[in-house]
Amino acid sequence: MQLKKIIVSVTNDLVTDNRVDKVCKFLHNNGFEVILVGRKLKNSLPLSKRNYRCSRMRLIFSKGAFFYAEFNIRLFLLLIFHRATHQLSNDLDTLLANYLSAKIRRRKLIYDTHELYTEVPELLKRPRIKRIWERIEGWIFPRLHTIYTVNNSIAAFYNKKYKKNVRVVRNVSAKWQPQSIPSKKELGVPEDKTLLIVQGAGINVDRGIEELVEAMVYVNDSAILLIVGSGDVIGVLQNRVKMLLLEDRVLFFGKRPYQEMMAFTHYADWGFSIDKDSNMNYRYSLPNKIFDYIHASTPIICSDLPEIRKVVQEHQVGTFISSHEPKILAKFINELLANKQQHANFVVNCQKAAHLLSWENEERVLKEIYQLND
Repeated sequence: MQLKKIIVSVTNDLVTDNRVDKVCKFLHNNGFEVILVGRKLKNSLPLSKRNYRCSRMRLIFSKGAFFYAEFNIRLFLLLIFHRATHQLSNDLDTLLANYLSAKIRRRKLIYDTHELYTEVPELLKRPRIKRIWERIEGWIFPRLHTIYTVNNSIAAFYNKKYKKNVRVVRNVSAKWQPQSIPSKKELGVPEDKTLLIVQGAGINVDRGIEELVEAMVYVNDSAILLIVGSGDVIGVLQNRVKMLLLEDRVLFFGKRPYQEMMAFTHYADWGFSIDKDSNMNYRYSLPNKIFDYIHASTPIICSDLPEIRKVVQEHQVGTFISSHEPKILAKFINELLANKQQHANFVVNCQKAAHLLSWENEERVLKEIYQLND
């Protein structure tokens, strides 16, 4: 039997990319030798112990065109000179190097597109750069044979645009069964407050967090907001918190390993996912934090976006905001904080939904994609 060896690539530093970690664990557990390739930044946290190999490249550039060029050149050389039978490209920013090297080495290439990359707000404001990525996608995507993504809306978009069969593997959390959970004191979280949380690696523009911070001026002072994660607007949020004198009401905990992030989520009374409907990528998104909240039994306050609505409404695990205007948002939050029975019902529903919405179910689709027999 031929040894199956797969090189998985992604442009982040691997620490908090839970989807890629789950896929790599799945591949390892199903007979693949796995090498995960990413990058290492100056402020990157150490990687947790994993059952597959990881390689993090140190690059000269950390963002912009020079970063993407350097990363893809380095990745191309790595892929060319390493032995493998398969390559897994995560998102459009790794696809060029993967496609060229897979063609030269005659390997099976699998593409996992986590979002509508060419529709992210950062590119919508930079039309020239957007056109470059669209050309790369338009050239390679129709030539791919094995593609999957995170939800049905994104799959339908690509099916229509490129006439390709795009499978769906949702970014559902694995069953969260920690051996132990740090106490609130150990995490640095107040023990006598109602806890609101925003978590994850995508705390970026148009996610509604700027308005949420401003809403905290009007939210009942028994509640505090935890921001656990990283993103483009963290600096803006920190400055706004200082300006509004909210240092004791909005606490920043930075990027944390997944299990630690989930400990914060576990203690939170409400979790937020309030992306704005400002672009197609956000409109059709299904953030993994939705499933993290469910698995931590944390009811959800969210935007009324199509994929999010399907999950939250079907399982009755949260409620929808009607406006991002800070005073209206604060009034809505205060009403929720006062309704203890509704909160309790949502907690019970989260616990029920966690048994149905698990990564273990999504692995069945992965087995078909990777042509694995039981």
